[in-house]
Amino acid sequence: MTAKFAKAGITITPYQSEAFEKLAAYMVEYNKNVNLTRITERSEIIEKHYIDSILPLTMVDVPRGTKVIDVGAGAGFPSLPMKIYRPDLEFTLVDSGNKRIAYLESACEILNISCETVHARGEDLGRDPKYREKYGLAVARAVAALNVLCEYCLPFVAVGGTFLALKGEKNETEIAENAVKTLGAEIAEVKDYALPGGDKRSLIIIKKTAGTPQQYPRVSAKIAKKPL
Repeated sequence: MTAKFAKAGITITPYQSEAFEKLAAYMVEYNKNVNLTRITERSEIIEKHYIDSILPLTMVDVPRGTKVIDVGAGAGFPSLPMKIYRPDLEFTLVDSGNKRIAYLESACEILNISCETVHARGEDLGRDPKYREKYGLAVARAVAALNVLCEYCLPFVAVGGTFLALKGEKNETEIAENAVKTLGAEIAEVKDYALPGGDKRSLIIIKKTAGTPQQYPRVSAKIAKKPL
């Protein structure tokens, strides 16, 4: 496993390698009863889940102890691999699916890592003063369009913090310009790269420059019907 990571320029310890093996085995077993992922082959898990999740942390400077929120955490990507790679980071994993939250909690127990898990819809939690603008970093690896993702994620980011959107090859920055500006942020940089197997990726780095107006995030129906 360490050799595959090394191909991507990532160095992991034997302890981390063991944790990744544990997580893969547990996820594949759990996936037999609860649909978490279509990717279940070991080599694909390493590349398309683990390396894909960790590479962004090698491209941006994330200070030690940063509070990170994964919005729509799903099967725990990118958050669980990020936590194994950077145990100093403090993670909150948010998902609206009860079964997925149950999986995330049990996975954290098996890995002996500490993450806060929250069963909630992102648009509801984003209005909660306990979570709103309390994070130095928000991350999301989701199929939603970037302008939609921004409305779910940016309300959690403190002014001066960052939202990292892990996206595919398609350039979505143009459609997100209005959303980013409206929500109190700016697109700082887009990094295009590829996984070791050749799959193209882009990391969209969005900086929070001002507070998000109180009317955002809107309810999900409005976000879907009329994206910013």
